[in-house]
Amino acid sequence: MFVSTLIVAISTVKMATTMAAGEERAASEVLRAIARHLNCLNEDSKTTRKRALEAIKRETIDKGLSSGVLQEVFTCLLKSLLKCLSDPMERCRETAIHMLGDFIRCVPQPEDSLPYLMPALTQRLGGKEILEPAEELRLSMVEVLTLTVEVCGRHLAPYLDDMMKILQRTIVDPFPDVKRESCKCTVHFAKSVPEHFHMQAESLVKPLMQTVSHQHSRVRVSTIEATGAVIQYGTGKNVDDVLSHLAQRLFDDSPQVRKAVTVVVGDWLLHLRDRYSYFHKLIPLLLSSLSDDIPEISQRAAELWRQTGALWEQENEDDLKDKMDFLLTPPDLYPAGVARPGLGCRELVVRNLSNLLPALARDVVDWVAGTRVKTAQLLYALLLHAEDHCTQHLQLLLSTLYRACNDPESDVVTNCLRSAKLLGTFVSPEVFLKLLLVHLKTPSSSSSSPHTPLMVLAAVLGGCSRELLKPHLQKIADTLVQPDVCQEYQQAVYLDQLLSCVDALLSVCEKDCCSVSLQLLQVLVTVQSLSTEPQLTDKAEQSVVSLCKVQGLATVADLYRQHMDQLLQWLSASQKTWTSYSPQRLQLQVIATQSGPVIGEFLPLLMPLLQNCLDPERDPEMRLHIFTMLSKLLLDATHTLDSQGRFCEHLDVFLLELLLPNLVWKAGRTAAAIRTSALCCLLALLQGGAIPPSQLLAVEERLSPQVLSALEEDSQLSRLLACRSLSTLLKLIGPSLRPDALNNIYPGTILVSPSVYPVFVRANMSFSPLLPTVCLSFILSPSLSLFLSQSSLIPSVTDTHLFSTSF
Repeated sequence: MFVSTLIVAISTVKMATTMAAGEERAASEVLRAIARHLNCLNEDSKTTRKRALEAIKRETIDKGLSSGVLQEVFTCLLKSLLKCLSDPMERCRETAIHMLGDFIRCVPQPEDSLPYLMPALTQRLGGKEILEPAEELRLSMVEVLTLTVEVCGRHLAPYLDDMMKILQRTIVDPFPDVKRESCKCTVHFAKSVPEHFHMQAESLVKPLMQTVSHQHSRVRVSTIEATGAVIQYGTGKNVDDVLSHLAQRLFDDSPQVRKAVTVVVGDWLLHLRDRYSYFHKLIPLLLSSLSDDIPEISQRAAELWRQTGALWEQENEDDLKDKMDFLLTPPDLYPAGVARPGLGCRELVVRNLSNLLPALARDVVDWVAGTRVKTAQLLYALLLHAEDHCTQHLQLLLSTLYRACNDPESDVVTNCLRSAKLLGTFVSPEVFLKLLLVHLKTPSSSSSSPHTPLMVLAAVLGGCSRELLKPHLQKIADTLVQPDVCQEYQQAVYLDQLLSCVDALLSVCEKDCCSVSLQLLQVLVTVQSLSTEPQLTDKAEQSVVSLCKVQGLATVADLYRQHMDQLLQWLSASQKTWTSYSPQRLQLQVIATQSGPVIGEFLPLLMPLLQNCLDPERDPEMRLHIFTMLSKLLLDATHTLDSQGRFCEHLDVFLLELLLPNLVWKAGRTAAAIRTSALCCLLALLQGGAIPPSQLLAVEERLSPQVLSALEEDSQLSRLLACRSLSTLLKLIGPSLRPDALNNIYPGTILVSPSVYPVFVRANMSFSPLLPTVCLSFILSPSLSLFLSQSSLIPSVTDTHLFSTSF
């Protein structure tokens, strides 16, 4: 056996010796063939040198010689080819560069050329001024350098200085392709000599950061990849120097650039030597990519993040033993369709949350909109990982959300509200309500955005569970109904968020809201009373309907019937302080209008309230608004104030204590406007059918003088209303009037006819003896248009539109 092995070995040696001898002979023949061409490389003629190089190429590279022969030939040609790199003729330099690349690619021992090759390349590319003027040739040289790194590998360690000099210059080369190839070369070199690369890796950081914002996206991608390798195989001290630049690239318009950042950061989290020290700086960058618009990027980020968490979990298995068993079940109301992060990922975020949130709170109000959007998306991702651990940071989180929810960018607000909803899912209501409800009374945001605490509260309530929220319903409702909360601000955006809080309670708690139905209705009434936008009013009305549904009530009237007693007492408590600007006056209007027939069931409570508000000494503008409201109600009295047929029981009070005192003449335009509104209310009372003729007859003696005196008002509208009131009065009780009452009306009409007549007759008509008859006929006529069409006494009529007004 030994003898046979020895024979094989001897045969192999003889064969190798024979082959080596053959290659030496072949190499000698090639060298003899190109000897004359080598001499021509020293000629002054450019053409001669060019032809010589081309001939050498044909005799060597193009002939397909064996690698052993090429190695011998390359050794002899190397110095001559390197000398040609500085040839004045560009074509000669180009041919020499390409030949060098071909030889390095084909020879079995390219590292033998390094002692001559590297100084030559350093001279051409690594000086303060790059000697090679042609950008395409600079690209070819860098490509040769990259090839050299690939084939020589660790043999380049002694030439670390030369490599760094070259790369520092070529990374910032004006030619974009040279930049890209230099970055590629950097990556290969870092991987080839990791034991030595870290010593000078820092010198490449500055040129890379100068190039990372290049206008070409492919250059930016290459630069980011090179930066990843430089930091990965460097000392790790320059992470802070590059993070801000990489963070900016997350906003890059090019998906490939954003993907490159994602991959680099993910690799650092997995392989960086000192990655534990930089978790709080690297995690935000990778988590930001989870919300990228491009699915490929977000999926890649998710996979890298999963691997990071799994690796950390594996490395810290002993610390997580107690948590692995009881942290597997997701919390109740966990967002639907969202995969729960692994335990390692969650723990990584929890342990770094205190370092992440302060920076996030600053960036969420950054002046750049893109930064604010990314930060809001990141906040959601962090809270999704932190789960109930965000409780200890709740104060900072809420203040951050308050500021962010006032952002003009809708994407920022949307993501912040998603984050707020997560707080409702993960944090106990007892905890978050202690902070949130206080902020409602004293908004922590600026006075220009008091709505943001309400906005956050609505979102938080939307994420909470019904069972946990039920014990706190009373506290929430009592806070919302406080005047400082629901009546302090009248901006539409504030009222809208107040409405959102009510809607959130109705949506989450449903039937449990029966216990706070009164408070919620008071809030909804307030929103409707203060709103100046129809859309918001309609939305509030829909919320009232929802409040009915959760209680099983058929109509809105049933809801008001359930709470009308408390509502009127609620308003009466502050009636003495009402003015025209008081929200209570508007609340009364909403309640009286929306309750429909229910208001007629509570006249004993309503009348004292009206009596106090319509006192002649109270605010004139407030009285005017209330008279206007009463006019609308009295026109449809059978479905409002007289729905139970009981209004007659309060008629004496209404006429003698509410209306007539406001018809007493006083000087001034304000007093005149009050009398006009009172006349309008009187006409609505007479025409609405709420007053029986018998009762009207009983008060006619006190009523008629006030109406007759109104015929002398300066206001045409007041005189018109007085005329229509007399007409309706005579229509209702005319046949029952005493003669003396008729005698008072007729002479009064004659006396004031010059002031009534111009309302509907040309002003320049001369006085006619029939004028009193015409006026009286107008007063008694149920239809002005019929009277005018049948009258032959008036040749023409103007301003008839004044009479077409219906009340």
